[in-house]
Amino acid sequence: MKFKIAFIGAGSIGFTRGLVRDILSVKEFKEIEISFTDINERNLEMVTKLCQRDIDENGLNITIKSTTNRREALKNAKYIFNVVRIGGLEAFKHDIEIPLKYGIDQCVGDTLCAGGIMYGQRGIAEMLEICKDIRDVSASDVLLLNYANPMAMLTWACNKYGGVNTVGLCHGVQNGHKQIAEVLGREKNEVDIICAGINHQTWYIQVKTDGTDRTGDLLAAFQEHPKYKVEEKVRIDMLKRFGYFSTESNGHLSEYLPWYRKRPEEINEWIDLSKWINGETGGYLRVCTEGRNWFETDFPNWLNEPAYEFKEENRGQEHGSFILEGLETGRTYRGHFNRINNGIIPNLPSDAIIEAPGYVDRNGISMPYVGELPLGPAAVCNMSISVQRLSVEAAINGDDYLLKQAMMMDPLVGAVCNPNEIWQMVDEMLVAQKEWLPQYKKSIAEAEDRLNKGDLIPTQYNEGAARLKVKTVEEMAENRQEAKRNSGEADKGNF
Repeated sequence: MKFKIAFIGAGSIGFTRGLVRDILSVKEFKEIEISFTDINERNLEMVTKLCQRDIDENGLNITIKSTTNRREALKNAKYIFNVVRIGGLEAFKHDIEIPLKYGIDQCVGDTLCAGGIMYGQRGIAEMLEICKDIRDVSASDVLLLNYANPMAMLTWACNKYGGVNTVGLCHGVQNGHKQIAEVLGREKNEVDIICAGINHQTWYIQVKTDGTDRTGDLLAAFQEHPKYKVEEKVRIDMLKRFGYFSTESNGHLSEYLPWYRKRPEEINEWIDLSKWINGETGGYLRVCTEGRNWFETDFPNWLNEPAYEFKEENRGQEHGSFILEGLETGRTYRGHFNRINNGIIPNLPSDAIIEAPGYVDRNGISMPYVGELPLGPAAVCNMSISVQRLSVEAAINGDDYLLKQAMMMDPLVGAVCNPNEIWQMVDEMLVAQKEWLPQYKKSIAEAEDRLNKGDLIPTQYNEGAARLKVKTVEEMAENRQEAKRNSGEADKGNF
């Protein structure tokens, strides 16, 4: 089979490399074309060198075409993987640090809450430009596979305003499925699930083993598990109060809700600092910073390690390669995908991006009818969908009025801040991130005037309730294996 795949943001080295391994493990895909593009020329060079080494050592006659010219990379592509982080770590730091001044303590800040909303403003502006390039130069039947966050917002914008058929992909469902199997004392393939909701707030509404529904057994199983009863306190509490287990990790979930991070003195009751993803303040920013610094130092060692072997048994759990395999070969694949609702879950808005079971074969990606979510989980999702809709429309129109309304409606922001504080915080974030927000030029000028006039609400630097220090390269070098693991978590595919 001959077709072209392009990667946008290919400098996400571990994730890109893993996807290439997965795709080239499909026996029919030995003659495809691959192109990489990224704005970071150094990262692009490193990832190309490493992936090409893998390809060569597996005996394939494929040469990666690597370029900083996005349109060149996208030309004639049938499948496009999007793994970008618009604004990089510089913008990401503003997403975490400015809200902290107002008492908003985030662990990740890339899906909802103040950080996720602003990340969406940057991402949507650039995704519209990417979609224009795709429409202009890519194959007419192109499929955009979006792995970038905020997943729902970007996928929503690409489908509604970008004019490109887009599916959003995440591994949260797979990770939670594995945890459920573990607490039930089963292998993952022995536990059948139906999971539905919205990305990062997807609910395991059916869990079966041997044909018997085990949903009611999960609370006791998680409460008694020696590891998860410590690491997943928020998820267990939500399971207790809403009746269903949710996909996302403890730290992620805690910042999407109004109850667990609004009082600094209570945050540590709900989180665990053995791993950043369990709730550490600014945890993902820390590991991304450490990971970037370590990778730049340690890259030569990566080339001295064994190449990836392109074998079926080595494929990861990401949906991407399986979707391509289903579409191209007709072999059926079942996964959970982010698509426009269109009545699949009737008590969520029809235009929203939902995450639900889907099937892939030569006929395309088919999303079967799920039915209504239980009322509690549906209410949680609908609260977030309102924030997503406001955020998408704000980003499309460069409308800071809608942006501020999105912030007010966000569960955690609204639990911590009053309207005047939210208005001022958004002004600060717009001004700090103006180089990545071309659609807000007029609003940013007005925000600068307001901030320069003085008479501002007092704020203060805030380390957060559970902040850990960013390690130096020298400190990371004391435990190279740990540093490498951390570098992997800093990549797109592991958070």
